[in-house]
Amino acid sequence: PTLGKTRSKGSSFPGPDFVYGAVTTVNDGGVAEAISHWRTAASRSSGSGARTRRVEKNFVALNREGVKSGLVTAKEHYQYRSTHDIRLVPSKGSSRSAAHPRFPPDVTFGMSTRTSNPVWELLQYRFAQSWLEEQQAQDRMLLERRHKKSQLGQIRETRTTLLRKCQPTAEPSALWKIPRFQKVKSQEQCGTYKDNFPPSL
Repeated sequence: PTLGKTRSKGSSFPGPDFVYGAVTTVNDGGVAEAISHWRTAASRSSGSGARTRRVEKNFVALNREGVKSGLVTAKEHYQYRSTHDIRLVPSKGSSRSAAHPRFPPDVTFGMSTRTSNPVWELLQYRFAQSWLEEQQAQDRMLLERRHKKSQLGQIRETRTTLLRKCQPTAEPSALWKIPRFQKVKSQEQCGTYKDNFPPSL
């Protein structure tokens, strides 16, 4: 770089004969090999070299047979399972077909659209009225249930409960007096003190 100048951040373009992209190398033999040879992939399930899936042991059946034989401890069951072999019955249908069921050709996927609302219901505000009616009906049902529960749990009145509610009022006892003053009239019977004096002229 030139002294006293910063280095440029860009790079120079290649010449006009430069071809952009990655080079693809094809080694398939061309058209002649494509016509004369057909490369097919061997299926995994067919052929002698295909790997057979080993079926798992049926431990439920092994334990059941061990109990029938009279085995009790875990060690005896372990020895019985190591000497006997009962396998699960393989299912007829493959897992791929079960995971992806076949649909008829004329099936339509998705959810069906609901019917359109009439315009007069929108103008009359019918949805709010129906909602209020539903809420009122639910409230009435709740009140009826509570009333029924209260009736079922109500205790009948007996003579004892009625007597507890309606207790007779006891008459107040008279004040104690000295025997010699018992015949004297009280203030209520004689009247006020003013009645004992003659009226002033």
